[in-house]
Amino acid sequence: MTALVNVIVTLGMLYVVPAGLRLIDPVHLLRTARLWPLAAAPGALCLWLPRGLPATALAALYAAACLALAAWAPIRLLRARSLTPPEIAVATALVSPSIAATALVCERAGHRLFGFDLDILALTVPHFHFAGFTAALVAGLVCRAVGGRAGTGGLACWAACSVPAGTLLVLLGYFVDDWAELLGAVVLTGGMWAVALLTWREIRPAGPDRTTRTLLATSAAVLVATMLLALWWAAGEATGIPHPTLTWMAATHGLGNALGFALCSVLAWRRLTAGARTVEADTAEADTADTRTAEARTAEARTADRPDRRPGDRPAPAPRTPSDRVEISS
Repeated sequence: MTALVNVIVTLGMLYVVPAGLRLIDPVHLLRTARLWPLAAAPGALCLWLPRGLPATALAALYAAACLALAAWAPIRLLRARSLTPPEIAVATALVSPSIAATALVCERAGHRLFGFDLDILALTVPHFHFAGFTAALVAGLVCRAVGGRAGTGGLACWAACSVPAGTLLVLLGYFVDDWAELLGAVVLTGGMWAVALLTWREIRPAGPDRTTRTLLATSAAVLVATMLLALWWAAGEATGIPHPTLTWMAATHGLGNALGFALCSVLAWRRLTAGARTVEADTAEADTADTRTAEARTAEARTADRPDRRPGDRPAPAPRTPSDRVEISS
């Protein structure tokens, strides 16, 4: 299980997070997104080292970068001056890697944070990179895209709020009991299924090409299965019914969410936003051309009123009159 979890976490650190930052804010977070693989490299490296001081030090470097990223959450909320569902989801995404990194530092140090087993701490790292960062990010993007449409706006806003709420409830369930964690799993699953439905019905048909639509369809379909597994596991922990082991969950739920949902979603949304920026650039260029054409036609019309002038000629100065002369008296 350890090697598989390490591969999943490495994918999240080195690609999913920086790609997601470009989707959150391609202007203010562009430099951060470009430098993020360098900041995440120590965190990815420490996964493959034995527990001890070197691994802990590398994990601490990654944690420092994640804490700096989390500081952007209140900054964005202050700029927005409103707690809209998309902003709540994005703020959750920005904070989640810091929770994952904190668990990583303690796990690499062999410290049982709050008494949790080291295996639980190790699984917290991918959980908050994908269920925390990517799920909240995609929920916010979906809400931003379809939140204003009649008939889907309410569902989109609910999804953007329930995914952060479910993630928080799952975290609180670690400290309370298995029933609280089951409640979080129910809320999170409901939000993610809403994201899947909106992606399939509203976002996928508007994809600019077959590749984008296929990526969106894959991410939506995978969520149905992986979140059902999450419900099964949480219900088993709370009620004692037979349920998958952690190793089996990592190989199914974890791998499916990492590759089928997170990776496909980020790739699809990058293609969608790139296409939108291209359309905006083409529209701006067309508007500029129309403006120049209108100015040229106006100049030609003025020239037509004065046959003796050519386009580009400056108007002749008006003849001076005796009243324009300035006399200097001695």
